[in-house]
Amino acid sequence: MKIAILGFGTVGSGVYDIIANGDTRMRVTAIFIRPTHPATMPEMTTDLDAILNDPTIDVIVETMGGLHPAHDYILQALQHGKHVVTANKAVVAKYLPEFTAVAAQHHVQFYFEATTGGGIPWIRNLERAARIDQIDTIEGIFNGTSNYILDQMQRAHLDFDPVLLAAKDMGYAEADPSADIDGEDVVNKLKISAALAYNMAPPRDVPNFGIRNVSKADIDFFASQHQVLRLIGKSKRDGDHYSMVVEPRLYSETALAANTFENFNLIRLHGQTIGDLQFYGQGAGKYPTANAIVQDLYDILENAPHLDRSFDQPLHFDANLNVTDYVLRADPMTFAMFNDRETEIVNDRLVIKQIPTGDMHKLMRGVLAIDADAFMAAIGDSELAAKDVLHQQDQEVIG
Repeated sequence: MKIAILGFGTVGSGVYDIIANGDTRMRVTAIFIRPTHPATMPEMTTDLDAILNDPTIDVIVETMGGLHPAHDYILQALQHGKHVVTANKAVVAKYLPEFTAVAAQHHVQFYFEATTGGGIPWIRNLERAARIDQIDTIEGIFNGTSNYILDQMQRAHLDFDPVLLAAKDMGYAEADPSADIDGEDVVNKLKISAALAYNMAPPRDVPNFGIRNVSKADIDFFASQHQVLRLIGKSKRDGDHYSMVVEPRLYSETALAANTFENFNLIRLHGQTIGDLQFYGQGAGKYPTANAIVQDLYDILENAPHLDRSFDQPLHFDANLNVTDYVLRADPMTFAMFNDRETEIVNDRLVIKQIPTGDMHKLMRGVLAIDADAFMAAIGDSELAAKDVLHQQDQEVIG
């Protein structure tokens, strides 16, 4: 099987290394680079048309990232009868139904295991569960970069900025880490996962709050309450309604999520007959992601089809399907926005009891307009009240 790689950055070069040192049934015969990139290998070319029109090339691996020109390149590859494997979660989250339909029209495969969970075989196992079960919950740590930052802030007692710099040095974070620390990367992975689980086209907008504003003081306060902070993506289905949210969430220090360290991911699904399944592994890095791409290449080589989805279930998005508690660190003048809610003050932070997720995220946008450095986190599961996860000393009931 002859393969062309589009883009030769961290992931693309990792794919090349694994193939070059692995199964002789696979060979990379072309590497597409931008004109500004020096051609340092004989396989490198700036001529995409030559790759598309080469009848000997069976599969195109897209590792360029971003929406454009990746969207056009993937479509052209499928239309030219090439299988496509990609790690590009942004383009898959937006165009998954289109790519799947075009691949079917041209009798080729479109696979994307590497978009979600890094080296974890999450997509493949989610598809397997969805063949039998109605999946009603997807939840977990989907981003290795943000997990590394939060873990190091907690266990090494470091500030945000030096940990982010270390994440860049280790290859976990991009030069522009916005997608990781602002939650957009998790949003895309959650959209892909929910689309497969529920067989529907994901919504355009998902409530999302990242970790950019978290401080060492926040982490230290949570630790004093025996709580650990993680950036979580969660989707829940109830009948023909479903929710999706990305937000920081506090876990008991004994919980599995709290003990998921470094760049590792921990993702779970719940199905009606299988119950809970949890998947753990490296969620960022050159070779874990490249490994997932090569797994898809093996599925194409060995004619192992993936789950066939039409993405046409008429489900309704409901941002308020989940109700939980939140802790807010902000200018106290913003606390008045929550006067109609049951609240408590804990160490100058406001705990808001049992508020719908969508409502909290809307109110948080108002808080940020007043205090751009404000931070919030969900507390435990929806069944847990603040008193179950925060110590009660020196609290003042204000609502």
